[in-house]
Formats: sequence, structure tokens, C-alpha cells
Amino acid sequence: MERNEKVYQVIIASDANGRMYDHFEFLARVSVNAANRLLDGLLKDIRNLQTDPFRYPVYNRPYLPVGKYRYILTNKRYRIVYQIIGNQVFVDDIQDCRQDDDKSILNK
Repeated sequence: MERNEKVYQVIIASDANGRMYDHFEFLARVSVNAANRLLDGLLKDIRNLQTDPFRYPVYNRPYLPVGKYRYILTNKRYRIVYQIIGNQVFVDDIQDCRQDDDKSILNK
């Protein structure tokens, strides 16, 4: 059976990529295995955005334009924040949900 799914190009912003690796490096100081699981989980969820990025909820915050961003909760405490423009998905932030939203790079 042929699948006619639209495939989106996923682009990770350099700030989001840096944040992902900051989280990885911090966790690796405690457990390399846990850090590898974190990175694997984040990358798996980011790759899944290629097929249906609209399945995740809208990320509304007072400091963001309404309806611009969506998010995925992943690895029990991380939030991947992204936007969809045409056939591209831009991952703009990766947040530790235990931290205050004010630390978001989206708030700049």
C-alpha cells in the first residue's frame, strides 16, 4: 500500500541545538546512560515532526503570538517548542519544564 503522507523538513535552530546539548552535558555528569537516553528521546521526537507536526498542541504564552508555536512533552520533563511554516518545521527551543518559562529563548 502506498502512503501519501506529506513529509516536512525539520530544522533545529542553533540556540535550540545548543540547549539540547547543554541538557545532555549536564545530565552526563550524573549518568552517561541517562544522558544518551535523553538525547535519543529528544531526537526521536524531533524526527517524528517530519510526518505530522500538527498532532501536538498549540503553545500559548502571554509573550508569544497566539497560535504560532506548538510543543511536544518528551522524556518526562522536556518541552520541544516548534513552529510550522509551509512544509518546514522549525524547532526553536528545548526547555526543561522544571525551569521557569521566563528562561525560554523564545522570550527574548
